[in-house]
Amino acid sequence: MHNQSPSGLSGPSRREILLLGAGAFAIAAVPLWRSRRSKLIRRSVPSMGTIAEIGVVHRDEQYAHGAINAAFAELQSVEQLMTRFETTSDVGRANLQAVREPTAVSPATASVLRESLLWAEASDGVFDPCLGKVFKAWDVGHRSEPPRSDLVRRYAGRSLFRTMELDTRNGQPVVHFSESDVEIDLGGIAKGYGVDRAVLALREWGITNALVNVGGDLYAMGASEDGDPWKVGVRSPRDPSKVTEQFELADAAVATSGDYMQYFTHNGRQYHHLMDPKTAEPRESVVHSVTVKADDCMTADAAATTVFGLDGGHAYRILGVRAPSARIVSTI
Repeated sequence: MHNQSPSGLSGPSRREILLLGAGAFAIAAVPLWRSRRSKLIRRSVPSMGTIAEIGVVHRDEQYAHGAINAAFAELQSVEQLMTRFETTSDVGRANLQAVREPTAVSPATASVLRESLLWAEASDGVFDPCLGKVFKAWDVGHRSEPPRSDLVRRYAGRSLFRTMELDTRNGQPVVHFSESDVEIDLGGIAKGYGVDRAVLALREWGITNALVNVGGDLYAMGASEDGDPWKVGVRSPRDPSKVTEQFELADAAVATSGDYMQYFTHNGRQYHHLMDPKTAEPRESVVHSVTVKADDCMTADAAATTVFGLDGGHAYRILGVRAPSARIVSTI
């Protein structure tokens, strides 16, 4: 995969980096001495398994906080619907019941599942939203050694996404599994959808300049405090205090997938959380992270998840089918 990072941006010092985002990105701050009528009002909360941070450029701090509250509420709603860690969520209920009978889900969850299946088809299963049991088997946040090889082989090369069906009954979306080894995991797309919903909430409040950052998924609305595009830096996978590449962003999204956020090491080998459906093991890659820019964050999220570890030709063939306007802006 070719490095396509833009050039021409001067590097901010560490003092000038606004740490808006505990994940893959850092945002260049406007110098404190610069006069401005509007200011950046920002807050962060735990959400969707990471830290969600929202910054709004506005003159009225109280109004900005109202808009931020509305955006956080959207993130919370998406998490409650689509987490696989709660049996009461749409995904949790489907994982418990859908192999026995069609299970009703919300229109929002159904739309994300449909988009997931489109990415799965376009990538010939490189992206697969039905690997919940594979993620459970590896459980990289808690394991210290790989799972049994026979368990891994059980899930390898199954194209499990083909055994999930979406339908409508009595006007309600339903999901059904034809294989007992299917469990939905929307970790490669739901955060991006949540960011898009949060952005929509801000727009409904009349906000035009803001940032929404959920881990490695970010949308930049309008401009920063000084009226210029937001300057986004990609953190080094090996030293998060350093920014390795930078680019400008306005009314667009970026998402990063990498092997350095969730992993364990065993016998000198690192096992990360990005699974290869063909092997049911962590995907092999010559790079540690890939960042994709797109018009919306759900697209950027799914694209970054899909193309991580692929060579440039393969990656752009998939993007050409599913997201022609998306592009890879960084590989590290």
